[in-house]
Amino acid sequence: MKQQHITYELEGDRLHIGGILSIATTPGLLEYADRALQAYGEKNLAIMLGSLQDADSAGITALHYLREKLTNRGIEVHIEGESESIQRKLELFSSQGSPQTPASGKKGFFENIGSKVSHVFKNYLASYLVLAADITFWSFTDLFGKRSHRKGEVVNQAIQMGVKAAFIVGAMSFIIGLVLALQSAAQLRTLGANIYIVDLTVIAMMSEMGPLITAILVAGRTGSSIAAEIATMNVTSETDALKTMGLRPVRFVVVPKMHGGILTMPFLTILADVMGILGGLVIAASYLDISPVVFLNRMEQSLLLKDIVFGVVKSLVFIYLIVITGSYFGFRAEKGASAVGKVTTSAVVVSISLVILADSVMGLLFY
Repeated sequence: MKQQHITYELEGDRLHIGGILSIATTPGLLEYADRALQAYGEKNLAIMLGSLQDADSAGITALHYLREKLTNRGIEVHIEGESESIQRKLELFSSQGSPQTPASGKKGFFENIGSKVSHVFKNYLASYLVLAADITFWSFTDLFGKRSHRKGEVVNQAIQMGVKAAFIVGAMSFIIGLVLALQSAAQLRTLGANIYIVDLTVIAMMSEMGPLITAILVAGRTGSSIAAEIATMNVTSETDALKTMGLRPVRFVVVPKMHGGILTMPFLTILADVMGILGGLVIAASYLDISPVVFLNRMEQSLLLKDIVFGVVKSLVFIYLIVITGSYFGFRAEKGASAVGKVTTSAVVVSISLVILADSVMGLLFY
């Protein structure tokens, strides 16, 4: 078969190509190869270039494309008989490092699991741990050394993260304590164990519900704010500007938030505990006929110092996770307006998940 200055013909397991393979003659070769090799059933194919006089970059690229396409079908392709100049061009335009053998088949179940675990570790967990180590180091160093953030920024962050969240934390904790006591009172009343409503409410709020509800509210309120702020700075190249000025974005932006959160989170937790117990007191007095004096006396007997300390320790761990998670997703924001919303949503979801996971682990360790 001839077309312009090129010849090509398939004979058995050999494809003979002759003439000049150029940008003008390449489409005809590829079209012929598609038709002729559509039903090709052999495992090997030799492309014979003994009669090929010359080839430009388009022609050499077409040969590589044809070989890769057939290789993906499981056909082993060999190029033979080429002249020295054609061989140099083939080597020059070859794709470095591209696989020349077909895939061995589908991955097994355990191989898929291993690949996904490796992907998560390399792309998420490793960078998260590195950022956590960086924030921890600079948060501790700036307590004693020279600070690189603005004067009064820690107080400002404490007001934003703590003082302005006090109302919502107190209100929600009061309602949760109220509901917790109300649901428990119905069962305790049938058993004649009304007084134990005090133990249930106090211990549950101090060691579990108070720190957990506070952390969830702070994760939704403060965690999203941290992620959105840092993501916006990242999208608008403000973090790059800080690096240009010789400032570390982690130290300049994140460390004051960590200090402000650590300063205020225990107080928010104690406020949540008090409001939740107050909600239980309201139910005890109105539904179970337990006077406030009896409630307080029983509370003194049932409340232990370890419950208070444990709740404060939990709150510090929770704010540590919230700040790091919000910062992590903020720094991962890509260019574009939609990136801010995506990382903010991810930060809140992951923060709440980590808080609940950490709460479960600490509950197993301390109880």
